[in-house]
Amino acid sequence: MALDSLSLLVLVGLVSIACQWFAWRIRIPAILPLLLAGLALGPGFHILDPDALFGDLLFPLVVLSVAIILFEGSLTLRFSDLQNHGTMVRNLVTLGSLITWLIVTPSAHYFLNLSWELAFLFGAIVVVTGPTVIVPMLRTVRPKANIGNILRWEGIVIDPIGALLAVLVYEFVVSSQETALVHTLQTFGLTLAIGFGLGAAAGYFLGVALRRNWFPHYLENTGVLTLMLGAYALSNHVAEESGLLTVTVMGIWLANMKHVEVDSILEFKETLSVLLISALFILLAARIDFYAISQLGWGVVFVLLVVIFVARPLSVLASSIGTSLNWRELALLSWIAPRGIVAAAVSALFALKLEEAGFLEAEKIVPMVFLVIITTVVLQSLTAGTFAKLLGVRAPAPQGLLIFGASAFPRALASELIKQDIPVKLADTNWDNIRAARMQNIPTYYGNPASEHAHRTLDLVLTRHLLILSPYRQLNPVLSYDYEAILGEGNVWGLGYGEKDTRASHKQAEDYARNLSLFGDDITYGKLASLMARGAQIKTTPLTEAFTIEDYANNYGTRALPLIALDPNNRTFIYTAGMYTPETNTKESNAAPRHEPTKRAWTPKAGWQIISLITPETEVKPTTPEDPQ
Repeated sequence: MALDSLSLLVLVGLVSIACQWFAWRIRIPAILPLLLAGLALGPGFHILDPDALFGDLLFPLVVLSVAIILFEGSLTLRFSDLQNHGTMVRNLVTLGSLITWLIVTPSAHYFLNLSWELAFLFGAIVVVTGPTVIVPMLRTVRPKANIGNILRWEGIVIDPIGALLAVLVYEFVVSSQETALVHTLQTFGLTLAIGFGLGAAAGYFLGVALRRNWFPHYLENTGVLTLMLGAYALSNHVAEESGLLTVTVMGIWLANMKHVEVDSILEFKETLSVLLISALFILLAARIDFYAISQLGWGVVFVLLVVIFVARPLSVLASSIGTSLNWRELALLSWIAPRGIVAAAVSALFALKLEEAGFLEAEKIVPMVFLVIITTVVLQSLTAGTFAKLLGVRAPAPQGLLIFGASAFPRALASELIKQDIPVKLADTNWDNIRAARMQNIPTYYGNPASEHAHRTLDLVLTRHLLILSPYRQLNPVLSYDYEAILGEGNVWGLGYGEKDTRASHKQAEDYARNLSLFGDDITYGKLASLMARGAQIKTTPLTEAFTIEDYANNYGTRALPLIALDPNNRTFIYTAGMYTPETNTKESNAAPRHEPTKRAWTPKAGWQIISLITPETEVKPTTPEDPQ
């Protein structure tokens, strides 16, 4: 039975959310289940026909969605990133992109029988890798830190650069319809002038508006989105097909303006993209015709082989000139290059427009790009971990810590962990706390660690635990749920809140409350701040055959609050209320847990080290604990 339009719209929304949840649950790029779901609903079971459902509105929907994707992606490109992340990243996004483009283009021309114009466009589209597909893969593969950083920043920086290249090639292809070369160059020049000029002007105006707070906070995100779409429409009205270039330049200009905060705009993209962008990819995949794929013939296989086994290795090899990377590291870099959201979005849009303009071969672009996306994501996700292990470039089991909260106690704990060679990073939304941590040379992240920006830029390859040491009661549960899915159950812990609040609005969910036993049931943010104000210091105590854990407890008594234990291999073990140590049964000792041993029980022995908060025997005069704000 055929579904009516309302039911189909609801179905697309439900499937979009289901795909996002499934991808989050099994830690894969969301684009993969979205595309597969679209193929199933469309050409698979013929449930969804986007052209019949939306009619003339399909094209504007795709256009505006792609404009949003390009604008938000370009907001992540700061020119300082090209300088701050090493020669390899800079070379990959410039020289490497050019090499990939020039190698893929002739393969598409000869193996797929595409015209040179469309072959150049296809080559430009598949240049783009993206953080949305790279980051989940890195968490699974766990390469060494230098490789992980290169891949992550390549994905972030090349996203807008590759999109800009694809837009420029598309503009030239459209302009080339003119028979006279001079007229073609004039049309292309006008498109570039309007795109760059209007994009820069709109970006500057919007930056000034944000800097001077012309928008009230609740209108900021929607105002930016509306003005961006207005700039797109105006640009297209002045010079046909210049709108995508305008919004891309607009985002890049805005991202590089001084004293303009764009993080909140990037966070707004999360809410917008979950439904709008997810639905877009289901609709795009549903339009693919399996017959069109079959008509591509064996040329598809040869193009895929060129993309994966020729273009990427050669671009990595050329980009590595002047770097210290060895052949094993280069081999892994050559293998990991999945394509993602930008490639899928712009290919579908360009194909629609080019088909309207009379380029009949344009119908080959979308299925070919989608095959590249699915093949690279699936193949590399399944094999990259094993490949990294065989090459010996996989990072050891993660033992690092991400700590949310950067007040005095977390800063002291982080400093001690750094002394013990434990990777650690402090995150906070309070700039004063972050600034103080940076003054102590502690790695930091300023912002919400649960945001998409954090997921895209935070290096979690070496992170095993999240410790929530902040007073932000509304944000703490969000982080707990978010990172338990990333780091696994038993690796996310937070401080308790002391007295139980019986108000319904202040009750914690049972799953969240279970994690609120960090360092002990009665250890709160206020208590730690008070101990620090009374002169308590964090100290590492080694255990030996002569100085056992029992001696530790007897020596320090109630003055010691055990925080973290390190075994001889420098693996980290977090003290919580449920952890078992030999000195149980004494409520007076902070070192003694008050619960029965759990399945995660462990006992420090000789060769271990205990990181503790030690209160001095003669306490200093208390000072006012710092304001948690």
